[in-house]
Amino acid sequence: MILIAMGVSGAGKTRIGELLAERLNCSFTDGDAFHSAANKEKMHNGIPLTDEDRWPWLRTIRAAIEEKQKAHETAVFTCSSLKRSYRDILRAGDKDVCFVYLKGTREVLHERLQSRTGHFFDPSLLQSQLETLEEPGDDEAITESIDLTPEQIVEEVLAKMKAR
Repeated sequence: MILIAMGVSGAGKTRIGELLAERLNCSFTDGDAFHSAANKEKMHNGIPLTDEDRWPWLRTIRAAIEEKQKAHETAVFTCSSLKRSYRDILRAGDKDVCFVYLKGTREVLHERLQSRTGHFFDPSLLQSQLETLEEPGDDEAITESIDLTPEQIVEEVLAKMKAR
């Protein structure tokens, strides 16, 4: 099983991904690690990524997912996965890939980004991400509100996974 914590920047993907991996006793991989230096530079400078910027990044994450699957490992990844077409690349028709959509209001996300330090993402890009976001339906993801504590989110995700 592969879980992908998804959502716009500031949703808590890394924290939730780390906690899920800990609870599932599996590896955790932050999708940001797969961004090219050019992509990171663009985001640092407040320039939104285009689809052309994202395709190689998404294919690299998919290759990492396939490596985990070949080794028969459960793993947790993070990736904004803003559009259905991006999720389609990551999922590649694979029923073993489950998205966890971390949903929050613009206000909460903005507040989180303003207080975050040491990250390459320019908070001014939040609006661009929200405009790009195609929220997944129940057929595509487990949706959790970021108003809950990280521990509550993880408990709910694990309960919903068992129910599936």
